[in-house]
Amino acid sequence: MSELLYYDIKNVVGVVPSLASQIARELGRRIVARHLREGELIDDENKLCERYGVSKSVIREAVKLLVGKGLLEVRRGRGSGIRVRRRASWSLLDDDVLAWHQSVEPRPDFLRQLMDVRQLIEPQAAAWAAETATKNQIEAIHEAQEKMQHAPTIQDFVVADALFHRAILKAANNEIMIAMEGVIFSALLSSIRLTNADPRSNEKSMPLHLRVMNAIEARDSVEASAAMKEHLEDTRTRLSGVLSHTDENHDETDNQLTTASSIKKHSSEWWAD
Repeated sequence: MSELLYYDIKNVVGVVPSLASQIARELGRRIVARHLREGELIDDENKLCERYGVSKSVIREAVKLLVGKGLLEVRRGRGSGIRVRRRASWSLLDDDVLAWHQSVEPRPDFLRQLMDVRQLIEPQAAAWAAETATKNQIEAIHEAQEKMQHAPTIQDFVVADALFHRAILKAANNEIMIAMEGVIFSALLSSIRLTNADPRSNEKSMPLHLRVMNAIEARDSVEASAAMKEHLEDTRTRLSGVLSHTDENHDETDNQLTTASSIKKHSSEWWAD
C-alpha cells in the first residue's frame, strides 16, 4: 500500500504539486525512512540545488515546508546548517507525514501506537454513531460494508475498510473525532500490509464489521462500542503476531543505520582535520 492510496482515501485533491512540494516530499520520505537521521545535517542549499536541478528559492521553500512539519530546523551562526529534528518534534498527525510512513518499512513501535489511538477513539465513535447517526450516515456505513463484502482485490478491500471506519467517525458527529481520520487511515494501510496479505483474513473480519454496523443501526450504543472493541482487539492480536517477527529485523536495520551514520560522521570529521 502506497502513500498515494492514503492521499486517495483522504480525498486530497488540487493542483499538481509545486517543485518545492515535490522536493519536500522526497526529503520527507528520506527522513521518515531514517536515511537522514535525527540530529544530522543534510546537504547545504548549493548541494541540494545541484542534486535536484532547481534554484535556491525552490530549496528554501521546500525546507520551509518541512520546518513547518517539525522535521527540519535551520540554524544560523556556529553549528549552522539544516538539521533533522528529533522525532518527538515531528507533526505526526500531519497528512503528509502520515502518508510518508506508507512509503517506508513499517515501524513496529509506531504501528502499536497507532493501534493504541484507534482503540481509544473508535469504540466511542461507534457508540456516538449509534446515538446520533442520520439515515444518510447509516446508509454510508452500509455502502462501505457492501464494498468490503464484494471487494475483488486486497486494495479494494482496504479502501472499503477505510471508508467503513470513516463513515462511522462521521456518523459520531464530532468534528474533533473526524479530524483524527488520518490516524485511522494510516493505521489501516500500515497494518494491512502485514495482516491481510491473505484474503482469508479479510473474510474472517467481515462478521466483526457486520456486528458493529448492526449495533449502530439498532441504536444500541453499548453493543456498538463492545463490537468495535472486539474488532480492534482482533486486529491488534493479528498485528502483534506479525510484529513479533518484525521487531528482530527492525533492530537489525537500526544497527545498520546507526553504523552507517557513525561512519559518515567520522568520515566527515577526518576530512575536516
